[in-house]
Amino acid sequence: MVSTETPICNFNTPAVDFNLKGVDGKIHSLESCKGENGLLVMFICNHCPYVKSIIDRIIRDTKALKTMGLNTVAIMSNNPDEYEADSFENMQKIAEEMDFPFPYLIDETQEIAKAYGAVCTPDFFGYNANLELQYRGRLDASRKESAAADVKRDLFEAMSQVAKIGQGPQDQIPSMGCSIKWY
Repeated sequence: MVSTETPICNFNTPAVDFNLKGVDGKIHSLESCKGENGLLVMFICNHCPYVKSIIDRIIRDTKALKTMGLNTVAIMSNNPDEYEADSFENMQKIAEEMDFPFPYLIDETQEIAKAYGAVCTPDFFGYNANLELQYRGRLDASRKESAAADVKRDLFEAMSQVAKIGQGPQDQIPSMGCSIKWY
């Protein structure tokens, strides 16, 4: 497992369209996922200790962002041959067990992860209502273990700002996680 840090936010980069199968068996697109005030695109997986340490916080924050008109979609782009935990069947199990409040999609060809420039799990891309990139940072100070409960909620605060004014903060701390497992 290689720890990787995300690049800095390239403001106003347009979101990349996709048509990917969700754990619900439906095909989801950029258009079908976006909210009135924007969209958070997350690259996550089931096995990564960084994702596991924050998944409850991701669920909490995405539920709160939805009330602000900001939807979320999670994409799993890892090679499941390398990690059985990341198989489509296990994606379905985790999404059901955790009651994900967002679509969980599989990027079987890894084309979408490459198009977005995703490098690790978790990797967060926060877009405004015009689907222009405004946030490319961390959820909070958590790493392989959860940070303190009262830690600053970087992603939530940034995306709340995006929902309100359409722009993300200039200062952003990169996300860190396991490298995407490429074919």
